[in-house]
Amino acid sequence: MSSWNSTGLEVLSNVFGWIAFVAWSISFYPQVLLNYRRKSVVGLNFDFVVLNLTKHSSYLIYNVSVYFSSAVQRQYYKKYGSKQMIPVAANDVAFSSHAVLLTAFTLFQIAIYDVSIIKLMRYQMYFRSFFELCKFKKKKRDHFDGVLYLNMQRGSQMVSKITIAIVTGAWTIVAICVVIAIQTHSWLWLVSCFNMLQVSMTAIKYIPQAIMNFKRKSTAGFSIGNILLDLLGGLTNYGQMAVQSFDQHSWVNFFGNIGKTLLSLVSIFFDVLFIVQHYLLYPKKKPERSPSPDPVNHVSLVTSSQHV
Repeated sequence: MSSWNSTGLEVLSNVFGWIAFVAWSISFYPQVLLNYRRKSVVGLNFDFVVLNLTKHSSYLIYNVSVYFSSAVQRQYYKKYGSKQMIPVAANDVAFSSHAVLLTAFTLFQIAIYDVSIIKLMRYQMYFRSFFELCKFKKKKRDHFDGVLYLNMQRGSQMVSKITIAIVTGAWTIVAICVVIAIQTHSWLWLVSCFNMLQVSMTAIKYIPQAIMNFKRKSTAGFSIGNILLDLLGGLTNYGQMAVQSFDQHSWVNFFGNIGKTLLSLVSIFFDVLFIVQHYLLYPKKKPERSPSPDPVNHVSLVTSSQHV
């Protein structure tokens, strides 16, 4: 097992690693808090969250296996050389564990804040009957119907069949890999399958949210704070890997953990895309202020009224 050649670079690598961990971990909270404050998940794509949970679950399995399993580590040294360092650090395990919990909690928010169409139609029937009984004006009844319609738009969002098929197919393939690995004792190959699964999920999980933003011409409901912190995590993650490779005079660290390398690259690309959507393409519109009354006209009106 290899050790660090430079204490300074080791410290710098740890700093980069924990900055990435903190940034990526905190990045989950802006969306969770936004959902809580609004008591709504409008603007958050459900496919994105489901694919994200699949991604982080597979990444957790990979990180835990490489970091704790001696069998996986022996096969890694045999393949890449005994002088190479294990490409998974403690912060990777901590991050992926935290990510699974927070993503699962976001799914829980979707479940409690989402309103089914059946319930909304039932409420509409009850309230319309109440309004007619109380002889409310038609304008108020129409306003209530409009509010219900907006909620029905939220309630009608469901996890797409394509996403369900992708997730089901992915875990089915992984299950087959588990059977093969048990028979051949190819543990490093098996955890690499989980690693490639999380890379695949990372490559596609952002697409539904990007398309949704494009169709709505808005990023309202999707937290940009999440994206900014995610970008910081991706850049510092690359910094950690680069420092480790520089210390070891070898770039095997990038190839030995191709999942982590591609993860950062894909994440940075979509982070930049979301930033462009939020700040350039679909910026938040400032509420228009009603023009202040003209003080001259206001005075004249008051004066004229006094003469009447």
